Amino acid sequence: MTSSDYPATGELSPAEPGALLITNVRPYGEGEPVSILVEDGVIVSVDSAWPEDEADRVIDGGGGVLLPGLVDMHVHLREPGREDTETIATGSAAAARGGFTAVFTMANTSPVMDQPVIAESVWYKGQHTGLCDVHPVGSITRGLEGRELTEFGMMARSEARVRMFSDDGRCVDDPQLMRRAIEYAGGLDVLLAQHCEDHRMTVGSVAHEGGNAARLGLRGWPRVAEESIVVRDALLARDYGNRIHICHASTEGTVELLRWAKAQGIPITAEVTPHHLTLTDERLATYDAVNKVNPPLRENRDVQALREALLDGTVDIVATDHAPHGSEDKCCEFENAKPGMLGLETSLAIIAAVFVAPGLADWRFVARVMSERPAEITRLPGQGRPIAVGEPANLTIVDPGRTWTVHGADMASKSTNTPFEGMDFDARVTHTILRGRITCADGTVAEPRA
Repeated sequence: MTSSDYPATGELSPAEPGALLITNVRPYGEGEPVSILVEDGVIVSVDSAWPEDEADRVIDGGGGVLLPGLVDMHVHLREPGREDTETIATGSAAAARGGFTAVFTMANTSPVMDQPVIAESVWYKGQHTGLCDVHPVGSITRGLEGRELTEFGMMARSEARVRMFSDDGRCVDDPQLMRRAIEYAGGLDVLLAQHCEDHRMTVGSVAHEGGNAARLGLRGWPRVAEESIVVRDALLARDYGNRIHICHASTEGTVELLRWAKAQGIPITAEVTPHHLTLTDERLATYDAVNKVNPPLRENRDVQALREALLDGTVDIVATDHAPHGSEDKCCEFENAKPGMLGLETSLAIIAAVFVAPGLADWRFVARVMSERPAEITRLPGQGRPIAVGEPANLTIVDPGRTWTVHGADMASKSTNTPFEGMDFDARVTHTILRGRITCADGTVAEPRA
């Protein structure tokens, strides 16, 4: 796919006109610094000797790492319905500060994203803001009720070009309904993303089922509740022939099942969140509801299995599951708190700390799991593309040596519920560029287009 194919998903906000010169950057963190010349939103030269005074805008990359713009397949921007906790504008700002040029916002809004008009409203608001491409995710079932399928075709053909459907937050429990969804989606080549949770096994559950939950008096959420749905849907995808995507994989057993399914040639992909790669249920000892998430934080053996699976490709991508909540929904009893954590502004730093800093992987790996592969799975043109002449200028610059401390109050999100509060990281996004437009520079987000 080339830049000529790019305007294939709705009416995209226009590329920034004029010339942008990005100097002193290392694509994928490799080799000596080069300069990148962008004209009208497209890369026209790499290693350019273009004079700075002839460019309309100049960015000094400071020797930083240049990556393709990041793509997040799983966020919650809360609009419509809970604009008190996040909006498309504030979520887009958080995405820009985190290095993202495209995000997919889940359907569990109010009203639910089960009609073309709702999806189109979200799409147009995202384009109007112009800080990143906000792709609405349609619900698999009407009202997330698990009884009747939505009109995938109408939503896929709408101006929003919905390309992924999910009842995230709820599992499509009925296997026959899920079979019909897979068959319907297959004819349209849209992706189904499943929240794997057998709700009959998690009634009242708030924490991982294990020793910590038992000691703390918290009702446990067993691994099998996730794993039983993973294997069920893998078999449905095998027999009825469409792609299935596993949201927020959290257990060692899920990794084993994914490895088995891929070995059988089943069209299945999966994501893992930064918090499931780093945090464990040991954090629950304080009963601080900032650590409450669905699926719950698991044990160290799950964390290690997920890290290995991401490295070897069994788990395909990193997705943040960015889930803003107001203080009234977090500053309460653990059992009554809503699950979810912020993720857009911290995710790249976490992946760099876990994989790049200790030498387990390089920046090419980061580009693959946070940009290229998500764009490939969602069939998203123009995103996750190589840093090369003729490609859209959707780019992220990272300073791999800039130490910073996480403070929820300093984030662009309307909410502050980050479990990484007070933690130090050694990599930070300095610039994000969407089709040649600088959407974030050193933490300052550009003004909306209008």
